[in-house]
Amino acid sequence: MAELRISILVSTYQWDRLVILSHDQGERVISQCRFFHMPMGLALRKDRLAIGTSGVIQEYRNLPSAVSRVDPTSMCDAAYLPRSIHATGKIDIHEMDWGGPAGDELWFVNTLFSCLCTRSRDFSFVPRWRPKFVTAPEPEDRCHLNGFCMIDGAPAYVTALGETDTEGGWRANKKSGGILIDTRTSEIICRGLSMPHSPRWHQDKLLLLEAGNGGIGAVDPSSGRYEPIANLPGFTRGLDFFGHYAFIGLSLPRKLSIYNDLSVMQLPPEKAACGVWVVDLRSGETVAFAKFQGTVREVFSVAVLPEYQHPDVITSDVKLLADSFVFPGQKPASAASGAN
Repeated sequence: MAELRISILVSTYQWDRLVILSHDQGERVISQCRFFHMPMGLALRKDRLAIGTSGVIQEYRNLPSAVSRVDPTSMCDAAYLPRSIHATGKIDIHEMDWGGPAGDELWFVNTLFSCLCTRSRDFSFVPRWRPKFVTAPEPEDRCHLNGFCMIDGAPAYVTALGETDTEGGWRANKKSGGILIDTRTSEIICRGLSMPHSPRWHQDKLLLLEAGNGGIGAVDPSSGRYEPIANLPGFTRGLDFFGHYAFIGLSLPRKLSIYNDLSVMQLPPEKAACGVWVVDLRSGETVAFAKFQGTVREVFSVAVLPEYQHPDVITSDVKLLADSFVFPGQKPASAASGAN
């Protein structure tokens, strides 16, 4: 992280935390944890952060003038303060990203209703796209739509765990029923995937995670051929990049009988891991990792934050939140309230 001048945000809904990974002058990894109820999707665009939690989307903005008032021992160089909360209802939000012409339109996967959505002042959500084999937007998790990526500000590819149109129908063939869909044509371009997650368009390549096999690979959009790049010691979910490095979230396999047929379940317990693994896409080699031990067993999203090496997300500093202001026509400002 010190070499690349980055930090990393990790959501773990199993532990109700957003984990902020930074470094101490390159000598050791520092982790900070902020409580959110079941955080999953992260939409990060430098100074703008949205977090999908249980029933709501919380949006934060970096306020540079508040940085100096955060704990001076923390080396903080970015302070994300809350700006808004949007109530969606418990729709099982998965991945999120910024899109639209100006990059300020928030898109998210509504897994319960099997569709991609955006926000609205008047509604819980606005359905914008769903697979053509899903006949109606019903709260039935029909195909377990879970991940998507943007190209030129619009959704381009999505992953789902099944080509199914019945409540929870994807569960019957989760080992090899996964699909990748081109949203622009609504055509399935790749089948037979094992629990695919996190499709991404990076450096003119279409990449995704095959969680059931613990892998990352590339898909040729024209042929639909999947080419593995690397296999890792865990359930792969959550993906971001910096240059030719892929930052991949790993979760421990769940000890549930419904997952016994997955290849990742065959990992010896002593080799399975949870954390963030860094893979060089040129060679497929693991070049670094941060392994979580103890309480954290699952990771959902991984987001790389360039330039800011010691960010903080302010959730409980009452005075800092009360005395920090942003208003139109002014640079971000922070001032004491003057209250005695």
